[in-house]
Amino acid sequence: FLFYRGYCSRRLRRLRKTLNFKMGNRHKFTGKKVTEEILSDNRYLLLILMDAERAWSYAMQLKQEANTEPRKRFHLLSRLRKAVKHAEELERLCESNRVDAKTKLEAQAYMAYLTGMLRFEHQEWKAAMEAFNKCKTIYEKLANAFTEEQAVLYNQRVEEISPNIRYCAYNIGDQSAMNELMQMRLRSGGTEGLLAEKLEALITQTRAKQAATMSEVEWRGRTVPVKIDKVRIFLLGLADNEAAIVQAENEETKERLFESLLSECRDAIQAVREDLKPEQKQREHALENDSGKVSNIQYLHSYLTYIKLSTAIRRNESMAKSLQKALLQQQRSEEDGKRTPRPQDLIRLYDIILQNLVELTQLSGLEEDKSFQKEIGLKTLVYKAYRCFFIAQSYVLVKKWSEALVLYERVLKYAREVQSGAGAYVNSLKELPDVQDLITQVNAEKYSLQAAAILDANDTHETESPSQVKDGKPLSERFETFCLDPSLVSKQVSLVHFPPGFQPIPCKPLFFDLALNHVAFPPLEDKVEQKAKSGLTGYIKGIFGFKS
Repeated sequence: FLFYRGYCSRRLRRLRKTLNFKMGNRHKFTGKKVTEEILSDNRYLLLILMDAERAWSYAMQLKQEANTEPRKRFHLLSRLRKAVKHAEELERLCESNRVDAKTKLEAQAYMAYLTGMLRFEHQEWKAAMEAFNKCKTIYEKLANAFTEEQAVLYNQRVEEISPNIRYCAYNIGDQSAMNELMQMRLRSGGTEGLLAEKLEALITQTRAKQAATMSEVEWRGRTVPVKIDKVRIFLLGLADNEAAIVQAENEETKERLFESLLSECRDAIQAVREDLKPEQKQREHALENDSGKVSNIQYLHSYLTYIKLSTAIRRNESMAKSLQKALLQQQRSEEDGKRTPRPQDLIRLYDIILQNLVELTQLSGLEEDKSFQKEIGLKTLVYKAYRCFFIAQSYVLVKKWSEALVLYERVLKYAREVQSGAGAYVNSLKELPDVQDLITQVNAEKYSLQAAAILDANDTHETESPSQVKDGKPLSERFETFCLDPSLVSKQVSLVHFPPGFQPIPCKPLFFDLALNHVAFPPLEDKVEQKAKSGLTGYIKGIFGFKS
């Protein structure tokens, strides 16, 4: 909105300069109004439209900033009123005979839309709904009157206005509008604009009203009271969130709903942890030692943790299914130049799932529940089988045939253990991937692996001929040997070693005078004595010519 506001200001300046419609000069402001007499150029209407758009974009910018600075809401309402004032002026000018019917209708729809936005912010639901309905009716009529290309734009405006109408209807008292608003949440883009935050607040408010009547929850044969409001609201919306995930249209929407559910679950768990004070933990520990049964608040914490881990497992499983579909379309992805999914990506997801299952077995109050532990054990075997399968697939890609074959046998072992131990747990395993399909796929992969191993062995013997072996030497070192090297016509051609390697060279010799230690020098005592006698006397004798 900040950039759009700047664009509107620059566009206004250019229009005023082009039309010579300036508001005075640098020293004095002289206000001018656009009248019907000067509407010979349609750009005069753009002046008023840009004024309204600039005021509206500034209001939307303040709407975002008002989340942290509530005082800016007053400025927001002032800008919206300014936008409505300019829209009224535009509608009045469009009533002139010089303006065609289409422009008149669009001006009326624009005026109704901005009026509805202003009433929406004032929470005047009835007036806002009337304005939005008027705007919607005009756009629908325009869509029916023009070509399909132009109708797309008008229908898009109708879709943007419809959520606001439903929201106003709900606040007036129409309870059926709530279901329509919940369905809008399932769309890929969700809701935008002023309605996005209000819709989430409305859903929370509706659940809060229902939470007043909720006092307890039952899980695995035990009923525990729920006294924390945040936990009540979360548990009431759990079924709706799970149903929304099932009805999601695409993977992007499903991922967004999973993240929303996990975020709400973490908030509920945090609220329970805050209620578990140190002195309460001591009393719970004493209760466990006496009766072997955890307290209600601790059992509620285990239940919420179970929901969080189960949701994380379903999210990772959904991501794994998407990656499996992408693996089947691997060839097309390579042609498109996109990153190709690998089996290692699936292995990481199944590692996380197995870690979540380990955490489920450690929940407080369920250590002695053999039925629960058995169910988690079977689920662990299922995911271990799929993890082994994709590890084997990764070994196949690097042609490690024996390792892949051993892992395929391990997959069959896990799958048969699941089939033999399922029994009474068939219903709980329905949501998991079918192990029978995995067994069929593994048997087919085993035959393919054996065939590929045989062909690879034959290819190895064929490629041993010197004409096809690349020894890694640069071209400058193998002029005398013929070798099929595809890299010679690529950008990574190897011609010489660069930088060149070091070569040994002779170093400068060192000379040691060993004979010096065996030399006998002549005596010098006589010369030393003569030198000792010389002194002042000898100096005088030398002057006068006397010699010894």
